[in-house]
Amino acid sequence: MKILCIGTTPAAQRVMIFRKLTPDAVNRAVTTLDGVAGKAINVAKILKVLGAHPVATGFLGGERGEFLRAAMAEKQIESDFVTVKAPTRQCITVIDESVGTHTELVEESRPVRPADFRKFMTVVRRRIAGCGAVVMSGTIASGGPATLYRDCTRLAENAGAISVVDAQGAALIEALKAKPGLVKPNRPELAATVGRKLNSEADVMRAMRELCECGAQRVIVTAGREPALAFDGKYFRRIIAPRIKVVNPIGSGDAFTAGVVWRLLRGDDLGEACRWGAAAGAANALSPMPGELNRKDVTRLAKEVRVQRI
Repeated sequence: MKILCIGTTPAAQRVMIFRKLTPDAVNRAVTTLDGVAGKAINVAKILKVLGAHPVATGFLGGERGEFLRAAMAEKQIESDFVTVKAPTRQCITVIDESVGTHTELVEESRPVRPADFRKFMTVVRRRIAGCGAVVMSGTIASGGPATLYRDCTRLAENAGAISVVDAQGAALIEALKAKPGLVKPNRPELAATVGRKLNSEADVMRAMRELCECGAQRVIVTAGREPALAFDGKYFRRIIAPRIKVVNPIGSGDAFTAGVVWRLLRGDDLGEACRWGAAAGAANALSPMPGELNRKDVTRLAKEVRVQRI
């Protein structure tokens, strides 16, 4: 069963690893890796490794766009991108091994014309048929409507597919009006969406209830190394991932999303799906490039994840 991965801001991804990073000085990387990323691209890459059938769509432009298109083909990931004039962005992750920091330098996406968004929606309508799930990830490119994920959610629900929204702010608030099957912000994104600080687990749980009251059928909130929380509208669960030696945590939230969707389509309940989501997130952090995990690590780590009903 296919899973449509929607993301309007894919990126060429560079990871640079330094033994020790010194500000305001010449620094020489000991390792530099080039690949492709962006939230929806990460989800698609991970789903492919897990044995699912992702289909990636979004906007690509310029030489980086062609690089990304070729990289997806090399990974045998089905894709249907809209070609635009705006060049595909590049993001750079800087890893300082001496202190264990991971700094993400994000190039903002360029504006996309309304006509290109109309072409994009044509692709979504065509591709959504026969999909078991539709995953909408990340910021909507400049020039697009805040209602984009709401419209895609309605198309998914009408097609009988699980709709998953990983976004924040206006894009998420609009999507809630279409009653998505699952929303998965991280804690800062949830705080930005509800417009207040979330200082405790209880604060997060209250905000999750609010999302359900506004339309979400299920909510998962990730929090980096801290336990994730899941709410199915009735019960809360705390998901505690195993401790690992982190190489690069960028993309672990996307891995969590991919793992959950993969298992929901296999019939797992939300708690068990989150077990595999947490395992995928941890496995992702073992690799320097986002979205490039080992399936054997996911299987191994899933046995170490603890799921507690609150």
